[in-house]
Amino acid sequence: MDDTISRPNTLDLEALDRAHFFHPSTHLAGHARGDTPVRIITGGDGCSVVDREGNRLLDAFAGLYCVNVGYGRGEIAEAIAEQARSLAYYHAYVGHGSEAAIRLADKIIQLAPEGMQRVYFGLSGSDANETQVKLAWYYNNVLGRPERRKIISRERGYHGSGLMTGSLTGLTIFQDKFNLPMEVVRHTVCPHYWKYAEAGESEEAYSRRCAEALEALILEEGPETVAAFIGEPVLGTGGLIPPPAGYWPAIQQVLDKYDILLIADEVVTGFGRLGSWFGSQHYGMRPDLMTVAKGLTSAYLPLSGVIVGEKVWSVLAEGTDKFGPIGHGWTYSAHPTCAAAGLANIAILEREDLPGHVRRVGPLLTATLKSALDGLAMVGEVRGEGLLAGVEFAADPAARRFFDPAVKVGPRVSAACLKRGMIARAMPQADILGFAPPLVLSEAEVDRIAQITRDAVVEVADELTREGHALG
Repeated sequence: MDDTISRPNTLDLEALDRAHFFHPSTHLAGHARGDTPVRIITGGDGCSVVDREGNRLLDAFAGLYCVNVGYGRGEIAEAIAEQARSLAYYHAYVGHGSEAAIRLADKIIQLAPEGMQRVYFGLSGSDANETQVKLAWYYNNVLGRPERRKIISRERGYHGSGLMTGSLTGLTIFQDKFNLPMEVVRHTVCPHYWKYAEAGESEEAYSRRCAEALEALILEEGPETVAAFIGEPVLGTGGLIPPPAGYWPAIQQVLDKYDILLIADEVVTGFGRLGSWFGSQHYGMRPDLMTVAKGLTSAYLPLSGVIVGEKVWSVLAEGTDKFGPIGHGWTYSAHPTCAAAGLANIAILEREDLPGHVRRVGPLLTATLKSALDGLAMVGEVRGEGLLAGVEFAADPAARRFFDPAVKVGPRVSAACLKRGMIARAMPQADILGFAPPLVLSEAEVDRIAQITRDAVVEVADELTREGHALG
């Protein structure tokens, strides 16, 4: 008998996983040895998932910020199946397309900030931000400014894991030993008021200082060499950090002064997560280009979008008149089945007014977490906007004395939450516990998140005290 037929029936899934599955963002050797658990998720509904052992877990991070409408939405599954039966795939090159992709592009433009004109579809936030860089370069080449190649991002920003997008990302874990960042990328300061503001400095003053740092960097590099600035309306993977008051207007003023494009990375903040359809609307930003993914389909299928404003679109169109068809595309651009998922997902967001629900329950999540964690010695800051929230830990919050990363405070609190039936994410490069639950989160689930978090923090603080760590 051919052994390849019998092996899947005789080997346990965990053994198969450790033998053959290459997991992202994982300690590869440790996982292969069995040092980390294999967690196989088999189902989900609402804000919860179920693993193959039957454990029901409140997913307070919506997968990876992405399952906006919650798990188990049969109408999205039906839309996917119907599209797959009629036309599972056709390419979008040279004017081809599908009704689903055309209608989805139109719908996105209806929801997007004023002045946005066209949507280019990909499959991930990473590939969309790769596209953004190419478009910024193409735009400047059409305008006769080929020296404008540099892209400015921010320390602690996250924009993907590709070559350019991993370079744009301001987190060293995504760059170390990958020969990144690439030479055309520069990083300016992280706008984290609690951590970096000077004594007595107001949020507005700190925002002005961030803008001044950006302008100084532009002048140092030469404005004639800078193509674009990319930023998340709220920093996501870098720590779930809302901007301080006045930040985006101050940044916009600098970009306008030097004619530098603004790319708003809305992969996390798009489609209702802040209580607005897009974070750009929430903060009054005026992007030239926008990146979307995650909440576009609530991750029921992979899909991303580059939303192009009129200023850029007119130059791109001019470029093709000069140079011929634009030389950029992906095989799966505007995939019909993914587009059908996007349409069904947006229909749910609109019908149930989930952005409006976020405006009600989002502030409650942050306030309830603050109340539950008030007075705990190692809690430095509880922050949030919409249904994004973060809890940052410090050995001595008042003195801004942080834990040695080797102590792994964030991962330990995350593990303590998990054993109590809740998934919260230990964020990279700092001791931060992150929350980004599905937008259908109930008030009862808010209370459960806060109580589990408090119990987990108390448990870890007690462990640290027994280990001899001085808190507070």
